[in-house]
Amino acid sequence: MKFTVKKEVLLEALNKVSKALSTKNVIPVLAGIKFNLTKKRLTLTASDNDITIQTFIDCNNDEIIEVKQEGSIIIQGKYILDIVRKLPDQYINIEVVDELKILVYASNSEFNLNGISEKEYPTIELNESKNSIKISSQTLKEIVNQTAFATSLDENKAILNGINFNISGNILECNATDSYRLARKIVKLAKESSENQNIVIPSKNIVEFSRIINDSEDPVEIHIFNNKVLFKYQNICFQSRLINGTYPNTANLLPKSSVVSIHFNLNQFYDVVDRVSILTSDKEKNIVTLESNDNNLVMKSSSAEIGRVEEKMTAEKSNDTDFKISFSARYMMDALKSFSTETVDLEFVGEIKPIILKSREDESLTQLVLPIRTY
Repeated sequence: MKFTVKKEVLLEALNKVSKALSTKNVIPVLAGIKFNLTKKRLTLTASDNDITIQTFIDCNNDEIIEVKQEGSIIIQGKYILDIVRKLPDQYINIEVVDELKILVYASNSEFNLNGISEKEYPTIELNESKNSIKISSQTLKEIVNQTAFATSLDENKAILNGINFNISGNILECNATDSYRLARKIVKLAKESSENQNIVIPSKNIVEFSRIINDSEDPVEIHIFNNKVLFKYQNICFQSRLINGTYPNTANLLPKSSVVSIHFNLNQFYDVVDRVSILTSDKEKNIVTLESNDNNLVMKSSSAEIGRVEEKMTAEKSNDTDFKISFSARYMMDALKSFSTETVDLEFVGEIKPIILKSREDESLTQLVLPIRTY
């Protein structure tokens, strides 16, 4: 294998696939990136058995890549990435000599690396399904940004460590919950799916994919299998395992009606929650209380060790019903940050019933935060 490639093009490709490298992996070959060069394209592949990322550089432009000899080799990911990143030249040469010795050189620099035979790399199949669905990369990033934060970090609740993708007809419903809050996003697909699908994608994996793709209208193809999902976008293939198990029926958590609804300016409400939470002693729960009395809205918190704070608020109430409810300021702020609208509605059902957040400007998103008993 021997080729010359434009540094910025190779670096971009290496940055993408390196997200799948794991320093903890017990299989040494998986700390490497597989380079496969033909006259048509240079394909880079990396995997940690949990996710696999593959990207390619087309070889039809000598200003980007010049192929001198075809071949395949595994190069240690950490080192090739650092070398390419730090070389000052516009073009970089990579050559395999004596089968497993790799030369990486530019005008004034030469690195000698030990390679691994591509025969040692595990067989990875990036198959496509017959019934893929398509959504824009912008929509997928939006789904991830508005739901992933609500997934559980508790490994004992494995099924809640992922985002639930439920596809029925032309409706994609995405849910994430850690048992104390729920994020739900509903997206209408351009094309109806020929079969219903219900899968759970590990949150950390799909977050990683969302960081690789651009915020554009370019389509992402989603290919679903029994134990894995493949995302195809531009020149990237990203494959993730799925979480086995049955996702809880979160529809049961959403109240059908509310006792009172309050319409807030989102940024103002967020700032009040943020300020009032300063004096909360338990940083994990940081409990604040919102109460309404004679149409006055007050948010407060107190700590025996620190002190107390109280702040009045302005908002529109749907009726004269008074209420008092306590919740985690952190959970509430996470939910508020997921909205990209100017206003938000808080719907209250009762002191120990879930708080629902919606926006009149974007009905596709619903957030739920469970209240906290303070007595």
